[in-house]
Parts: sequence; C-alpha cells; structure tokens
Amino acid sequence: MSIVITGAAGFIGSGMISYFNQKYSSKSIIAIDDFSREDKNRNLEGKSIDEYVNRESFITKDGFSFKDVELIVHLGARTDTTEMNVDVFNILNLNYSKDIWKIAVANNIPLIYASSAATYGGGELGYDDDESIIPNLKPLNPYGESKNEFDKWVLIQENRPPFWAGLKFFNVFGPNEYHKGRMASVILHAFNQINTTGQMNLFRSHNPDFKNGEQIRDFVYVKDVFKVIDFLSNNQEKVDSGIYNLGTAKARTFMDLTNSVFYALGKKPVIRFVDTPIDIRDKYQYYTQANMDKLRRQGYLEAFYSLEKGVVEYVQDYLIGGKYY
Repeated sequence: MSIVITGAAGFIGSGMISYFNQKYSSKSIIAIDDFSREDKNRNLEGKSIDEYVNRESFITKDGFSFKDVELIVHLGARTDTTEMNVDVFNILNLNYSKDIWKIAVANNIPLIYASSAATYGGGELGYDDDESIIPNLKPLNPYGESKNEFDKWVLIQENRPPFWAGLKFFNVFGPNEYHKGRMASVILHAFNQINTTGQMNLFRSHNPDFKNGEQIRDFVYVKDVFKVIDFLSNNQEKVDSGIYNLGTAKARTFMDLTNSVFYALGKKPVIRFVDTPIDIRDKYQYYTQANMDKLRRQGYLEAFYSLEKGVVEYVQDYLIGGKYY
C-alpha cells in the first residue's frame, strides 16, 4: 500500500515523507510536486520515495493507478502571503485542491489536507474551528481567501472521501524551509540575522494594543504536525471527518521566540525594531491562538512541543550545520 503526498518537495511535505519513512518503512511513498526547483529538491535527498509524479500528471491521471493508494496527504499549495494575484491562488490552491478532492472521492481514498489559520483574518470571529463560522470568515490576503474558499467548498459537497480532515495550520516552523526566502519562519530569519549581524530585527507594532515585539502567534513545531496527521490517518474509524485547528493553544510573543533563538545559539539577545513593510502592514495578524478542544475531544492527547524546546531542537539539530530532516 502507498501514501500520496502532494507538495512533496516543500517544507512540510518533505518532512512528512521523512516521518513516514522512519515510522512505516514498509509503506511506499508517492511524491507529487513540480520538482522544478533544485533548492526545494534538496529537501528530498536521502529519502525513500517509490515514485515521483508531476503535479499536473497526477491530476490528469496520465499513467497513474490509484488502486493501492491508502491515503492522500495534500500539502501542496502556493503559500506566499504577499502574492496579490488571485488567479495564482485560484489555480494552485483552490482548483487544484478541488481536483485532489475529486480524485479521493472517485477512488474511495481518505484525504487529509492543509488549510491555514490565515483563514481567520484579523480574528474578529475568534480562532475556534467551528465549521458554522467558516462562511463568515474574512481573511486578510488572497492566500487566506484561497484556503477559506476551499474549506467552504468542501463543507457543501455531497460526495466525500471515506474519511477526510482539513487542518488549519497556525505558525508552523521547523527543518526543511531553507528554500522559502521571505516566507520562511522567523526562527530561520533570526538564525541568519544573528549569525550575520549579531542582532535581530523585529517588526515594530503599528497597533496601539500591542507593544513592539509583543505581537502574539501560535507557533507550532512541524514535528507536531506530522504526529497529528499520523494520528488522524490511524484513527479514521474513531475520528469525525471535518476541519480542525492545528496549533498548540499557547500563543507566544515574537520576543519570546527571538530570545529562544539567541539562547539556542548561546548569545546575549540584541533586538531592534523596524517598520512593518507597507505591503503587509494592513494585512498583519497581531494575535492568533488555536482553540484545540475539538481535536482533543477526538482523542489526540499528545503534548505539543513548547516554543523553547522546538526552537532549540530546530536551531541546534538542523540550522547549525545546514541539516535537513
């Protein structure tokens, strides 16, 4: 039997392959991506992958059989929150995800897919994964809109996979994000800045309710994402299909995060503040915190990495030495 992973060369997708390789060495992995970027393809080096399939060929099913596929983990997406071209997201996020859903339905394959906390926008309606509020959410950018539009579409479908789960990822960080550039986690940016300049620049607050550096996010270590996906895939008969938050339920400040990076490097914190770029200033989330009660009620009882533990592991085991997971 085999597991299909879309976005296989990306940050979360490549790590998911490593996780499955280590825990289920007998399972075949089918990697779906466009494989056009060498910097991303480095994420796949040393991994056990049985088949590489171009993302367009997968959708058109050219020479591909779904007979032995036991699960699709759909992690492929355009994740650039500064991209304003809605057509890009319609093609790569919304319509492609619809095609993946239809494949899962037609072939009776369970599906787990990545949604995003960006769907919550400014948090006017809170951060509860109550599916009844999804049609009323107002994301702050086209990326968040594309994720929310797919969630809305899913909820009105009459034909569904035998099991499905959409996961609203909060601020995920961890190994294999070297290729992400501006969209990489603050941890990676902090690591690079501190090593280069001895200090870290954080965005100044442009909201009177938040002091500089005290913008708050729910930071979740990527290895917890893998564990949740694994739990869902192994408990399909016990867990309700639906859309779930995936964070830690413990929001922390960017100051906390940055201080943890300095600590992991054995350096004294030196932090200065710079203006938030104009192109994202009015779309900036100052607070996110996942309500995780829904997933907990389904039986997921594992403790999440603390911010400090996750940052120290990421920095010392991966970033120092430029290692991959």
